[in-house]
Amino acid sequence: MSKIVRILIADDHSVVRAGLRALLERQGHFRVVAEAGTGEEAVAKAQENHPDVAVLDIRMPGLSGIEACRRIVESVPGCRVIMLTSYAEDELLFTAIQAGASGYILKRIGDNELVQAVERVSRGEGMLDPAMTSTVFQEMRKANQAQQAAAFSDLTPQELAVLALVAEGLTNRQIAVKLYLGEGTVRNYVSSVLAKIGVSNRAEAAAYAVKHNINELVPPSNPDTK
Repeated sequence: MSKIVRILIADDHSVVRAGLRALLERQGHFRVVAEAGTGEEAVAKAQENHPDVAVLDIRMPGLSGIEACRRIVESVPGCRVIMLTSYAEDELLFTAIQAGASGYILKRIGDNELVQAVERVSRGEGMLDPAMTSTVFQEMRKANQAQQAAAFSDLTPQELAVLALVAEGLTNRQIAVKLYLGEGTVRNYVSSVLAKIGVSNRAEAAAYAVKHNINELVPPSNPDTK
């Protein structure tokens, strides 16, 4: 027999709450233990009834659904929150995740998908509406690129080029030929790079460059021209 999942529904429209209750309670192991029409009421009802899952409208009068989510996650141990919204808004998505939401789904989601979302979140899994998945990956890529760029932010363009070639295993002489520099100049660049990224030798510099994906900032050189 499936474990009973205790659910709180919060939406400022009573018709929406009634529809959600009817849908969820058709599942034999779902039990709606409380309803709320405002964010403040949602927090109070969650603290009183200790649901396993709180399904919150993201936009409610007074206390927002996101702030209600934050307070519920902080004050009701074990309660997981699903945010419901009518619109695919990137900013709200990431704010909700930061507030501790375990799920973020659009109200146009199908009945079966909503039931599955509640089921998954109740088991401790995360649930993101498919319409928002590409947005999350795009933001993750942007954040990763920004982090990579920050790893080399103290280097000049020439120092970055030198480090990329060090990472390829080129000697100072080979780097000098490739960049049309004097060997002594390359030596000075290498010393400056080591100091700026906080490593003590070329091997460590190469490892640092590879770890932070320098090839995404500086394309690898043509091996035939080494």
